[in-house]
Amino acid sequence: MEKSKAIEAVVFGVVQGVGFRPFIYRTARNLKYSGWVKNIGFGVEIHLESETPCDFNNFIKALKHNKPPLARIEKIDIRSAAWFGCREFHIKKTGKGRSFVFISPDISICDNCHKEMNTSTDRRFLYPFINCTDCGPRYTIVNSLPYDREKTTMAGFKMCSNCQKEYSDPMDRRYHAQPIACPACGPQVPLLNTCPGNPISRGIKTATELLKSGNILAVKGLGGFHLVCDPFNKETVQKLRKIKARNYKPLALMAKDINAIKNYAHVSPEEKEQLCSPRRPIVLLKKKNDIPGIAPGLNELGFMLPYTPLHYLLLEDIELFIATSSNLKDSPIMKDENEGVGKLCDYILTHDRPISMRADDSVMKIFNSRPLFIRRARGYVPYPQAVPEQLKYSGQILALGGELKDTISVYKNGYVITSQFLGDLDEYQNFKYFQEAIAHLSRLFDIKPDVIVSDLHPDFHTTRYAEKSGLPHLQVQHHFAHILAPMLEHNIARKEKVLGIALDGFGYGNDGTAWGGEFLLADYSGYERFAHFEYLPLPGGDLAAKQPWRMSLAYLYNIFGRDLPALASLMKISPDKIKGVIRMIEQKLCCPQSSSCGRLFDAVSFLAGLAPIEVEFEAQAPMLLESCADSKINHGYEFELSRSSEKDSFKGPYIVSFSKTIKAIVKDIENQMSISELSAKFHNTLADIIVAVAIKCRQEHNINTVVLSGGVFLNKFLVQAAFKQLEKQDFHILRPVLYSPNDESISLGQIAFALEQKA
Repeated sequence: MEKSKAIEAVVFGVVQGVGFRPFIYRTARNLKYSGWVKNIGFGVEIHLESETPCDFNNFIKALKHNKPPLARIEKIDIRSAAWFGCREFHIKKTGKGRSFVFISPDISICDNCHKEMNTSTDRRFLYPFINCTDCGPRYTIVNSLPYDREKTTMAGFKMCSNCQKEYSDPMDRRYHAQPIACPACGPQVPLLNTCPGNPISRGIKTATELLKSGNILAVKGLGGFHLVCDPFNKETVQKLRKIKARNYKPLALMAKDINAIKNYAHVSPEEKEQLCSPRRPIVLLKKKNDIPGIAPGLNELGFMLPYTPLHYLLLEDIELFIATSSNLKDSPIMKDENEGVGKLCDYILTHDRPISMRADDSVMKIFNSRPLFIRRARGYVPYPQAVPEQLKYSGQILALGGELKDTISVYKNGYVITSQFLGDLDEYQNFKYFQEAIAHLSRLFDIKPDVIVSDLHPDFHTTRYAEKSGLPHLQVQHHFAHILAPMLEHNIARKEKVLGIALDGFGYGNDGTAWGGEFLLADYSGYERFAHFEYLPLPGGDLAAKQPWRMSLAYLYNIFGRDLPALASLMKISPDKIKGVIRMIEQKLCCPQSSSCGRLFDAVSFLAGLAPIEVEFEAQAPMLLESCADSKINHGYEFELSRSSEKDSFKGPYIVSFSKTIKAIVKDIENQMSISELSAKFHNTLADIIVAVAIKCRQEHNINTVVLSGGVFLNKFLVQAAFKQLEKQDFHILRPVLYSPNDESISLGQIAFALEQKA
């Protein structure tokens, strides 16, 4: 910019509550500039003055490259300003008024605080709530914005003189650190015995000894309670599983350090980077030495590193422990003792800093050096997502997502903010959590939507909520929303068309059937169904998703009729039940039609003898099938790809038939092929289909961008196989990176559609 004696810079992004103003203060003083910095309703305002005209480039460079660790700059507006003759640089108080400013997610304790906590001469020695502007709680303690102490759950803790001195000193790294505390004035940690309900000790050492002796503890963290216990104590693990009604679902582990993790799992450099990042997600890692009972039948273990001072103190004399969410089956994580956490454990290690918004741990795999989110929550929410310039809209939007693995998203001023994972809304407590999240995000970001968006399904709780809202209501087909989400994330242009491949368990289709194996020719405004999996009946409707043998029968009956092959897996089912399901299929009783890819996985997993008669959790059968796949096998089975109609000028969508595939799988089972080879061949078949349809689409529509989304693409084996083959054919491939491909991304896709309609 031109030389001037004064400039004004407005910085928009995650710039409040992260030490940004003291950073500006120190930088300006070091560079001999006068002026001021202050928080404003939508960011930070900086006024700089120089005795002689200059371009201020040295300051702008420092602003961009030396900013605090938690700061994230979205935009900087710089212009010449009036000269006031300021004598020094100072920090002004935050102004009043409505705001739209972003806030940092909850972040792990930083190295400086960790060092102080372990220094015996420091006044915060072994204090479990040590923090500074570079670390600690944010989203889960904020009641409203701007981010000031009185608007957080720290409001009830009056700072002592020492903390007040640090808080008021711009040169201190705790300047305006809103959760600042010390043993003299901050939160405390009582240990409660769930029987009498009285504090028995304030010693974390006592809690450690209780863990070692086989007890289950509920430990209050940032976004709720963990249930914590010894993973090597079989009786305790079984007790925990009984409490949670969770016989087979994997349990997460928290390890003392990265070396402890390496004793039990293989850790790549990229996986280590994520594990050690300030966000501290759970990362699924390939097993090296199994821990029986933690992830039965699977080839991965979920590990995370400690992220609060309390976790570090608990792990001082322990290598690792189970750290699973304190919730009953299909309910949200508990955040207060009065929610019944005492019924789930032997002791409660709690604290008196309230949690404003509950949030689970984030869970991911690593693919191509980047995250593949299974669950996006603590550490990542509420980071904003910018929308393409052509889609910006002056109004505000609330999107409600689907029904399972739900999130909500809000739009304002060119940005989308998506909530943490909320769970399945068909459970009452999760629906209350859904309502909490709407209220919380609306309050934080001053959201007053003028349009509300939901799924197409008429019976979803989200659809009914939208209908009762009184707002203009848009509805978006489930798989179309799946594709729109990564399009928005990757800034796809408004009119650009893509081939969107959405593979999942269920989504309500435009024709009233259950979709789930979809190839959509799409842009933001709409889609055409270019191809889909063949329709088969779902015997028993929703029951078919819980009992994989039902889908096995649907596929077998479609090929063999009543003359079913004599497979060992079918011998587990009584002849009367088999006959009953066949009658349902023949008479078309409670057998809705479906193109679901998830149900195809269920069927193959059961035929192969892996899936149980009834699954305990969603995707259990596909996960068991993926876990045993042999990565050295690179060929698949036959399949059929044909037009549904060739009449006149109308050409219907391509139909993918698996009759030849299932026949070949049955033959391989009869010939006693190893399950690892069979699984790999099946996965490779799906990758072959993806490439075959993509090539057809390119030939007919000149489209080279392929978008992969839907819960099936959490399957790392499939994603790797699909990427490998698509890259060989020079396709441009997009997948969700900042969000999960499963139904958590639906609300983001719904925002994209609404923006297209309103822009």
